[in-house]
This record gives sequence, C-alpha cells and structure tokens, in this order.
Amino acid sequence: MSTVSDDPLYRDPSLAQFYDTANRWGPDFDFCMKLAAGANSALDLGCGTGELTAALAATRDVTGVDPAAAMLDIGRARPGGDKVEWIEGDARTVRLGQKYDLIVLTGHAFQVFLTEEDQRAALATIAAHLSPIGRFVFDTRNPGFLGQHDVRHSKVRQLEHVELGAIEASDESHYDETSGILSYENGYRVLSTGERFAGRSKILYTPRDKLAAMISDAGLTVDAWHGDWEGNPFQAQSREIIPVGRLA
Repeated sequence: MSTVSDDPLYRDPSLAQFYDTANRWGPDFDFCMKLAAGANSALDLGCGTGELTAALAATRDVTGVDPAAAMLDIGRARPGGDKVEWIEGDARTVRLGQKYDLIVLTGHAFQVFLTEEDQRAALATIAAHLSPIGRFVFDTRNPGFLGQHDVRHSKVRQLEHVELGAIEASDESHYDETSGILSYENGYRVLSTGERFAGRSKILYTPRDKLAAMISDAGLTVDAWHGDWEGNPFQAQSREIIPVGRLA
C-alpha cells in the first residue's frame, strides 16, 4: 500500500509522524539556543513539530508559527509544549501584534518561498516582529556549494521510528539550474508492514548577494554571515547561507 501527498508543508499527519525521525536535534538548534541567551522572548517561524520551540520556551516566552496543523499537534504534545503559544499561520502574512527578542527560521524553511515576492513577505514578517534589541537568524542552502545539489539525486537510508520501528527513508530530487528550484520527493516505508508514505515539494536556492539586498530592503541589517551552523564565516562555496542580524 502506498500513499503519496502533494503537501510540501507536512499538513498530512501520515507524513508529519516521520518528521522527527528524519530530522534530529543538531548544530542548528545548538546555535539558536546560544543565540537565545539573554532573550526574554522568541518567535519560531516555521516551527514544524516544535522541538527547538519547546526547548526555547523552558526559560522565556515563546510563540511557534507553522501552516501545518499536523505538525503543531505534535509540538503541543511534546514535553514542554504546554509552555509554547502555538499558532497555525503563514510566515508571509502572520501579524501577532508582539515584538520578540529573537526570531528563528530553521530547517531551511526559508527555501519553501519560491518567488522573490514571497521571500520579501517573509522578511517583512521578521522585521515587523523584532524588538529594538532583537536578533534574527535563518538558513538557506548555498547554490554555490559544489555537490550541494546534483541535477538528479537519490538516497536511501534506514531509520528507527519510536512507534513504527525500522523504516526506510528515501529522497529523490531534481534541480533546475535555470530557475534555482529543486523538486523532490521524500518517501518513508515501514519495514514491518511494507506501507509507504511519500510527499512532494519544491524549494528555491537564492544567491547571497540577492538575499542581502532583500534583507536590506526589509529594514534589516546583517551582523554576521555564517557558512555553517558551527559559526564559520560564509565563503563562496560554503554549504549554507546563515545571516544573523537585527533591525537596521
């Protein structure tokens, strides 16, 4: 039995259940936790299942925003989830009437915005919610990184799901060098039953110079450009583009 969902934002609970298995706590979350030191409030845009969101909420007021209700349901149920204000909303349009000392957008969520208009809208949301002392950070994959995106790519790995046991996770992608858009399908097969779930999506690769111009136009300024979550400076062939900044 196979189920394929054309749902890039994991609104389908059958796909959302695999997110935490395939995406573990990593150096991106460590970086954000360190950046949060001294912040009394935080906004996690595109919070997904809320692992970082709940961790941030242990010592500060935190709001998590995501368009996928299925992901938010997982966030609410996790330890510490009761301390978070969870909001089903779109990072391009949400307006909360609050200011935050830290705004994070991790997991390459910025890349789901496939047009310059949508990217600018997301940056405007960041600017609208930053406090005068607030800082923001987000990540997007660098189109200049060699090997980051083959024209066609496939990968299979075995993972352990906390409830379903062993699963086989597969990724297939196609990169359009002209548009900078990568189309992909993530699949998960439960080895004990053979049942397979899959979802298709697209993400956009944006060069740093174009990103810098849009950030500036949004009334933001970047204090540091990192090329990875270890904090190394951005270089032309860095794997990531990670701006850390504030209001201009």
